[in-house]
Amino acid sequence: MINFEEEVRKFKPCLEVSQAEDAIYENDVKDITDVLEEMLLQLNSRQVK
Repeated sequence: MINFEEEVRKFKPCLEVSQAEDAIYENDVKDITDVLEEMLLQLNSRQVK
């Protein structure tokens, strides 16, 4: 059975849309495009030498 009081204590409201956008943009996680760009830069720098 669900303990309502315990569930209420654990509750954390979700972020508002604007707060969520800020949190996402502040998080500097590389995506596949960033990884590929870095790999190409490294490959090109090796070929120049």
